[in-house]
Order: sequence, then structure tokens, then C-alpha cells
Amino acid sequence: MKIVEADQLSLKYLEPEEINIAASLLFQAYHSDELLKQVLNADSDVDFAKKLRALIREELQTFSQSGQAMLGAFIDKQLVGVACAIATNGPLSAQRFWHWRLKLMLSAGYVQTKQLVAKEQAIRAAIEQYGECFYLSLIAIHPNAQGQGLGHYLLNGVEQLHLAEEEITGVAVFITQTAQKAFFLKHQYEVIEQMTFGEVSGELMYKKLESDGSES
Repeated sequence: MKIVEADQLSLKYLEPEEINIAASLLFQAYHSDELLKQVLNADSDVDFAKKLRALIREELQTFSQSGQAMLGAFIDKQLVGVACAIATNGPLSAQRFWHWRLKLMLSAGYVQTKQLVAKEQAIRAAIEQYGECFYLSLIAIHPNAQGQGLGHYLLNGVEQLHLAEEEITGVAVFITQTAQKAFFLKHQYEVIEQMTFGEVSGELMYKKLESDGSES
């Protein structure tokens, strides 16, 4: 497999015109996510796809409007990866903005929106004891670009964001798959809590970050 050369790679905040491409990448990454399938409670694959697209669209729009971090990984000028991180001391509370909830209720459904907010509240409560941190809400690499180290490159970029945020001391992420766990373990993340939402279980992982950007 061809390995991407370092001078071909770049990492930057997403521009508004790149959000649709980012949404497509995220849809491909999460179309088999069992937790989202359960929460969105779709009647069919077509219905799930519709609700998932709506969820991703509203997430990205809310991130953009609130100034939360949306990082893109590029090979030359092609977007091949995206990561979205919520600062727990930022403007996005566990309840989110009322207009985000309203839009999501119209597209995904009232019950589904309540379940998503309840999940976020539970995760926020679990990481509260670790102080202010980034919560990695979404991360995806284009299928054709996987296996080339881009996921590690993108996650390193997320971790470096704390250098501009004095109060941020770590990064948290909730995972439900063994492969995801192995990926974050390579970056010195630790499991801090087992969590279950309905019939889907997962692990909340956390990494403490040093002020100079080095690993703890």
C-alpha cells in the first residue's frame, strides 16, 4: 500500500464550503454504528440513512456556528479525514442550543433527540472529575485513505489544540468497537468507565495532556 509522504499532508480547520464533504466522510464512518442505529431507532436502512445524515448535518452546522474545533486532514488539497472536538468549557453545553435540538427533533425525532442528549449528559458527567477537556465527538478517515497513518495524524492534531486553551487538560472519547479501542490505546488513552446505553455497551477513554504537548 502506498504510504503518504509527509509533504503531501496538511491539517487545518474546515472552511464552510468543505462541510458537505466532511459530512459525507462522517456518514461513511458511522453508517454501521450500532449505538446510533439503536438511538435513531430507524424503521429501515433507508430511514436510518436519512436520520444519520440529518444528525451529522446538524452536528456540523452547530460546530461551525459555535466555533468548535473541526479539523480536516488533507492529501494535497483533497479532504480525507475529519475530527470534531467539543471543549467542555465552551459554548456547547450538554443540552446544546435550543435551535439544534429543534432541528434535530424535526429530522431525527423527539425521542431520538432526547436519547442523544441523555447520552451526552452521561458522558459529560463521567468526565467532569477530570477537569476541562476536549470530547472527541466525531472522527473519520476516507475508506481509500485508511491504513496510512492518517488517523494517528488527525488525532495528534486534535491533541495539539489544547496548547491554545490553557484550561484544557485532556481528551476524552467514547468507543464501542475493539478496533477503536486499540487505536486509542496506541495514543496512551486509558479506559476510565464502562458505559451502557440500551443494548449497546462501550468504554469511555481519556488521555491527560501535558502543557507542552508531550504525552503524560
